[in-house]
Amino acid sequence: MFWIAVIVVLLGLITWKFYLKPYRVWRNMGVPQTNPVIFFGDTWATFFKFMSLPQWMSWIYNKHPESKYTGMYQFTIPVLAVRDPAMIRQLAVKDFDYFTDHNSFTISDDIDPLWSGNLFSLKGQTWRDMRALLSGSFTSSKMRALYHLIYEEAVKFSEHFKNKNEQLIRLELKDSFTRFTNDVIASTAFGIKVDSLENPDNEFYKMGKVMTNFNGFWFLLRFIGIILCPWLFKIFGITFLPGKAEEFFIKTIKETIKVREEQKIVRPDMINLLLEVKNGQSTKEENDLVPDTGFAVVQEHVKAKKQVNITDMDIASQAVIFFLAGFDTVSMAMCYTCYELAINPEIQDKLKKEIKETNERANGKPSYEDILEMKYLDMVISESLRKWPVAPAADRVCVKPYTLEPTEPYERKIHFEVGMSFWIPVYGLHRDPKYYPEPEKFIPERFSEENKGKLTPYTYFPFGVGPRACIGSRFALLEVKLVLFHLLKEFSLVTTEETAVPLKFDNASLNFIPDGGFPLGLKRD
Repeated sequence: MFWIAVIVVLLGLITWKFYLKPYRVWRNMGVPQTNPVIFFGDTWATFFKFMSLPQWMSWIYNKHPESKYTGMYQFTIPVLAVRDPAMIRQLAVKDFDYFTDHNSFTISDDIDPLWSGNLFSLKGQTWRDMRALLSGSFTSSKMRALYHLIYEEAVKFSEHFKNKNEQLIRLELKDSFTRFTNDVIASTAFGIKVDSLENPDNEFYKMGKVMTNFNGFWFLLRFIGIILCPWLFKIFGITFLPGKAEEFFIKTIKETIKVREEQKIVRPDMINLLLEVKNGQSTKEENDLVPDTGFAVVQEHVKAKKQVNITDMDIASQAVIFFLAGFDTVSMAMCYTCYELAINPEIQDKLKKEIKETNERANGKPSYEDILEMKYLDMVISESLRKWPVAPAADRVCVKPYTLEPTEPYERKIHFEVGMSFWIPVYGLHRDPKYYPEPEKFIPERFSEENKGKLTPYTYFPFGVGPRACIGSRFALLEVKLVLFHLLKEFSLVTTEETAVPLKFDNASLNFIPDGGFPLGLKRD
C-alpha cells in the first residue's frame, strides 16, 4: 500500500511538472490564454481534425478580441499570438534582435545538412551572414535578369492548353500550377529544362511531390518529434525531409555546379547567382531605377557585416528551400487568385482588358517593365494574398531574455524566456473587419494607388514581416504575374459543377488547401 501511494504521488508530481505546470505560463503573467489539452496544447484541434487550418487560425485570432494578444501552447511550448499591429512592429522589427529565429525544425548539420543549412532554418549570426550574402541575388535587377526564363515557362504553360482541341478545358488548378512552378524552379534555380505537363512523370517533379508531401501519419510523426525531441532524431539519423528526395537534389545541384565550373557555363539563373556569391563576385543592385515587382514586395533589412564563404552544400540548401517555397506556396497563390477571378467575372473582365491593352502596346512581347506597369494586375494579386495568405502565420523565437512592457493600465509585464516564441496570426489580421471592411469580399481596389496608403501599418504581410520575411517575394510575384498574363490572354477562367463556392477546407490536411482542390475550367476567348 505504501509503494502504491509513493507511485501515485510520483506520477502526480510528474504530471504536474511536465504536463500541467507548462500550461500556466501565460495565466501566471496575467495574459488571457486558451484552454490547452494535456500534451497537445492548442494543437489538439488540428491534430484530431476538429478544425481545418484556416478555422484554427481564425479561432486563435478571435479568442480574445478585446486583448492585444492571446497566450497559447504549441504542445507544451508557450506561444504568444499577437494581434496588435503596434506590438507586431515592436517585436518583429524594433526589437528583432531578441527574436531572430524561427521555431526549430533542425536536427544537426552532420545528420541533416541540406535542411539545417537553408535560410529558413539557420539561426543567429549564421542566419544574418547568409541572409545578407543572398539578398543581393534577389534584387529587382536580378529578377529582371531572370525574367525571360520565367517568361518562357509561362508561354509554354499557356501553349500546352491552347493546343488542346477543346472549347472548355477542365483541370485541377493545384496540379497544373504545381507543374508550372516545378518547371520554373527547375529552370531558374537548378538550370534544368523539364516539361511537367507533357512529361508528367519526370524525376524532378516526382521528387518535388515527395519533398512537399506534408500530409499523412509519418510526416505528422516527424513534425511532432522534431519539435519535442530533436535529440532522438539525431540518435537515429532521421532527417526532416525524405531521404531519397534529399539525395536526389544534392546530387543534382553538385553535378550542375561541377559541369558549370569545369565548362565555364554562364546561365542567368539562380545557380549562377549563387555561384557568383561563392566566388566572391558582387551581388549589389546594378540599377536603382529598376521597378519592383509589386506592392507586396518585402524590403530588405539585413546588411552585410562581413564576407562569408559558402559551399556547394550551402548552394544546395538554398536551392531546396527555394524549391519548397516555390513548388507549393507560389502555386497556391496562383490557385486562389484564379479561383477568385473565376467567381468574380467582372473583376476578371477588367483584368483581361488591361492584359489586352498591355499586350497590344508591347506588340505581343511584353518586357519586364511592361508587366510591372500593370496596376490592376498588382491590385488583384495583392488582394488575393490578403484574403488567402499562403503563409497563414509567422513565428519568431526568443533568443535572449526579453520583457514586454505594458502600454495599458490593465496590462502586466510579459517576460519572455529563451525558447519562448510569439506568432503573428496573418490569416486573422488579413480578415479583421477593423482593418479590411467586408473581409470576405474580394475587392482589388483596396490596393489602388489611392487606397493602399490608407492601410493600417503592420496589418498586411503575405510574405512575413521584418528582417526575417521571405527573401523571394519579388520572384514569387513576378512568377504569378507572368502566368496570369499569358493564361488570361488566351482563356477565361470559369467555374464548373465541381467548383465549390464558397471553399470548404479539409480538417485532415495540414496544407492550406481546400477540400477537393481547385477544379475550374479554361474557356477559349
